[in-house]
Amino acid sequence: MAAAKQAVRRKPELGSRSSELEIERRGGVLILTLARPERRNSLSEAMLAALQSAIEAAGDDSSVRSVVIAAKGIAFCAGHDLKELTAHRQDADGGRAYYELLMRQCAKLMRAIVRCPKPVIAAVQGTAQAAGCQLVATCDLAVAAEEASFCTPGVNIGLFCSTPMVALSRNVSRKRAMEMLLLGELLPAREAAEYGLVNRVVPADRLMDEAMALADRIASKPPATLAIGKEAFYRQIEMDLAEAYDYAAGVMVRNMMHAESEEGIGAFLEKRAPVWDKD
Repeated sequence: MAAAKQAVRRKPELGSRSSELEIERRGGVLILTLARPERRNSLSEAMLAALQSAIEAAGDDSSVRSVVIAAKGIAFCAGHDLKELTAHRQDADGGRAYYELLMRQCAKLMRAIVRCPKPVIAAVQGTAQAAGCQLVATCDLAVAAEEASFCTPGVNIGLFCSTPMVALSRNVSRKRAMEMLLLGELLPAREAAEYGLVNRVVPADRLMDEAMALADRIASKPPATLAIGKEAFYRQIEMDLAEAYDYAAGVMVRNMMHAESEEGIGAFLEKRAPVWDKD
């Protein structure tokens, strides 16, 4: 089936149009492409809203099995749009109300990615800075081109990357996270893989092929089982050991009672391929 490219705006339904974000469907994989290369794909208010709406729509669409977030241009994402932020210093309150609104909106997007029942993969072709690095760290998996780099440079401009810190510190060790946050220096893709920030690094011309290969393999798995497992992963990781095991045991029972488990185990015992519900 030929891929259909579309673009979406704030509060979009799949199929609406905007200059902020492009949407492409390839089978069960939804590709969301940040489309502000002239602004280094910075997370403007409109971009945050477009991503939020697209992620939520993907979560509700049973035909979507996995999501890839990619970007146009030389940068993956430069973080928040500093020109947009600075313009609001002229507000009567110096911008406080707007900054509070925007940071809450950004946090809502990151939580939506974590809560989305479909696995989300970042395909990073260039630099991911500040909230852009946060976006990569928030995705379930990440593939980076060899030329990609990552940083949390807020310390260099007097604005510590406190919200990117939340996702970063949940992906890499404390010492690694603090080094990135305190120095604000670019981290090459290979080192980012060593840190655990990305899963794999490939030549630039193989980036989308690699990301799509992962997405397609995930899309072939039983969807309810993936949703159960993703939710359980993020919930148990914040618990202490005993609580995590108690919770995970309950999840296993719930999963065992699902039709997908019955089909999957039955197919294994009968030495045949399982047939997953396509609805």
